[in-house]
Amino acid sequence: MKHAEISDPEFFDHMDKQKWPKLIEKLADIFKPKSRDEWCAIMEGSDVCFTSVLSMSEVADHPHNKARKSFIEVDGILQTAPAPKFSRTQPDLPTPPPIIGEHNESALKDWGFSDHEIHELKRSAAI
Repeated sequence: MKHAEISDPEFFDHMDKQKWPKLIEKLADIFKPKSRDEWCAIMEGSDVCFTSVLSMSEVADHPHNKARKSFIEVDGILQTAPAPKFSRTQPDLPTPPPIIGEHNESALKDWGFSDHEIHELKRSAAI
């Protein structure tokens, strides 16, 4: 593990699960002294499979997510874009959530309520 500057021979036998608790402690001691940004600078552009854990306020600005257009804004609210992405098929974009009660009537009709029953529910302020 050249990039992380790990030369401890105990890590060579990393598939031995009995050693994992001790190796986890050693890894923590290796990673703690440097900041996330320092580790990104060390690992970026290498063949190491890594990524930093981003906050929700950071995730949309990450270059990979920007390039993939992984996030969109709907009515001022940032959210994930539809996935997976295909070259020829464009998915529908998310819409804002319905207003409370907006679909009551159509849902009740789908569930078999008659127009009269729906009218009575409205009249009695049940919906």
